[in-house]
Amino acid sequence: MKVPPIARLFAGALFLSSIAAAPLALSASAQDEGTNGLPKVLVVQREFTKPGKGGAIHEKTEGEYKAAMFEGNGQTHYLAMTSMSGPDRVVFLSGYPTFAAWEAENKSVDKNAALSAALDRAAVADGELLSGTDSSVWVREDEMSLNSSNLVGVRYMGIEQFWIKPGRGKEWEEIVKMVKDAYMKGVPSASWTMFRLMYGAKGTKGIGFAVFIPLKSLAEVDQHFADGKQFTDTLGKDGMKKLVQLEASCVETEQTNLFQFSPKMSIPSEALVQAEPDFWTPKTMAPARQAEPNRAQVETNRAQ
Repeated sequence: MKVPPIARLFAGALFLSSIAAAPLALSASAQDEGTNGLPKVLVVQREFTKPGKGGAIHEKTEGEYKAAMFEGNGQTHYLAMTSMSGPDRVVFLSGYPTFAAWEAENKSVDKNAALSAALDRAAVADGELLSGTDSSVWVREDEMSLNSSNLVGVRYMGIEQFWIKPGRGKEWEEIVKMVKDAYMKGVPSASWTMFRLMYGAKGTKGIGFAVFIPLKSLAEVDQHFADGKQFTDTLGKDGMKKLVQLEASCVETEQTNLFQFSPKMSIPSEALVQAEPDFWTPKTMAPARQAEPNRAQVETNRAQ
């Protein structure tokens, strides 16, 4: 029987799309610095580049932000991902253990006049390359996640976003439970982290969920598809039929995308750098420095 999209997603073969434009920014908190997994609160900013304005050109303008952050002694870190599917964009992810921690970082940047001025100057050059930006805030759903892994060794991120029809939350919860239980039995090595949308994503209806699947190589995508048989065998014919029916009744839309981490546009945590110095400290990257300002505040400064 054909594996429905929802099952392929949780298998780790598919990925989120609509939040796909920000680096995985991780806070100074140990639980969110990248070596222990994805954060509880995830702030996502996306930068959509104009045709011909991505790649090294965009890396150069992002380098001006990094230089400003190094010199300004900010207080957070972030990771960048470039799109391998969908519109040309870079995704910046900033992670925090709590919303209060996010607020504290914003306040620290507001008090740093020199840093704010430097970021404003960098925004002028960067803005010339962009066709648009947006942002959203997500909260990790531990009960809907499976074997959440850290980012050490991860080079790609698959992300799939689901919009659940209003009033259909119970069916969605049943879907997640069925898929999770089947993978725990049939493919116990499966891994994903689920997030629920809290703020942002204008124009959408219902409840938003995003599934993140870290990948160390694209060969893992091939393996995820191969694992589909174990999943379907575990769920059985009747279970697969029920899964398809539930998805049709509660899922409004879904979209999947693939991203690649960009060290040159990221400011990773010290722990992540120490774990993989050759990858996260490219030759063009500035030397290790103190904590950086948060990406959300950078976007606020750009808009002003």
